[in-house]
Amino acid sequence: MKNFNTLIIIFTLGYIFNGAAQQTPAPEQKEAISIIGATAHIGDGGIIENCTLVFEGGKITALGTDVATKGRTINASGKHIYPGFIAPGKSLGLIEVNSVRASNDQDEIGSLIPHVRSLIAYNAESKVVESMRPNGVLIGQVTPKGGRISGTSSIVQFDAWNWEDAAIKEDDGIHLNWPTSFRSGRWREGEPRGYQPNKEYQKQVAEVERFMANAVAYGKATAREAHPPFAAMQGLFEGSQKLFIYAQREREIIDAVNSAKKAGVKQIVLVGGYHAPRIADFLKKNDVPVLVHFTHSLPNFDDDDYDYSYKLPKLLVDAGLLVGIQNSSASNFQTRNLPFYAGQVVGQGLDKEVALQLISGNTAEILGIDDLYGTLTVGKSATLFISEGDALDMRGNILLHAFIDGRDISLETHQTKLWKRYMGKFEGK
Repeated sequence: MKNFNTLIIIFTLGYIFNGAAQQTPAPEQKEAISIIGATAHIGDGGIIENCTLVFEGGKITALGTDVATKGRTINASGKHIYPGFIAPGKSLGLIEVNSVRASNDQDEIGSLIPHVRSLIAYNAESKVVESMRPNGVLIGQVTPKGGRISGTSSIVQFDAWNWEDAAIKEDDGIHLNWPTSFRSGRWREGEPRGYQPNKEYQKQVAEVERFMANAVAYGKATAREAHPPFAAMQGLFEGSQKLFIYAQREREIIDAVNSAKKAGVKQIVLVGGYHAPRIADFLKKNDVPVLVHFTHSLPNFDDDDYDYSYKLPKLLVDAGLLVGIQNSSASNFQTRNLPFYAGQVVGQGLDKEVALQLISGNTAEILGIDDLYGTLTVGKSATLFISEGDALDMRGNILLHAFIDGRDISLETHQTKLWKRYMGKFEGK
């Protein structure tokens, strides 16, 4: 039986990593491409009707209503152009099948491991990564999970041969799961159900603060021997990396930001921020953007509004914060719903072009890649797609073409192949 189970695992992994590899990555752009007649959604709140967009050599070279075409022409009259959507804070490419341990590389042994680099474990041939593209999600921040300090993330594009080809920005940030001030009661051990104060909170906070203080001291002194975890933290104090802090409640957010500031961390991003609207002024004062809790979820607490998660991004935008949407607590495959999370906020009264910013221009700025990605702007990367209709609505999010750095990428996936297969079987019945 043991040998039989081993064979099953081997065949499963063989199917995952070989027999069902993703589409061959697209070749470099050879000729100029002009998209004409479309409505261009810029990603910075702007919109251009009847737009002509020209890109060459992987970069946008012209954009507007009175622009000369060049090279291959795509007639997109009545269609829509969007910048490629960006998914932050996900372990895409690090885990393929949750139940197959050998395909799970999103976590490492240890609690304080900032030196663990997610990028070198990224599987560019992941079928889960491939499934993002048909919904317009073309870029992601590959993020390790687990522990107190999970490791170092990198930003990749979703059409590559390997992690070297995929990388847009290597080692962009370190991810810290801040201790929770409340925890669920362990009722099996006789504790009451529901949330109760975490008696270990101050001890856990002190552990994080001590680690950061030691990392600061390590950077200021000449070390007798290398200490990879402390060495990995130096970018936070020099300003070359960002600290992504995962925290939800008021107290946790305030404690986390104050501790990071005290340690000398230059750039902080709050991830989650369930109670962030309550302390918006504090976050503005400390220049902390928010990658907010995804919208397709129930409220966390009994006394919250039933639609609190739906409107949370709008509350933060209205408060004047720089906001993006993430879904770090959901399964990887659900990341393809990113445009519909933004569409949900439109239903709460947020302007549609502002909602688009939450998954394009704003997220690019938060991640520090807005010099090349996130908006349709002359001089930036031609990472964009053409949609049949409104890309924030699942009825209109029907991609006709998608480009990453000007490369005309495939929109075929395992899911689209199955859809075509079974539509053919049952068509006309």
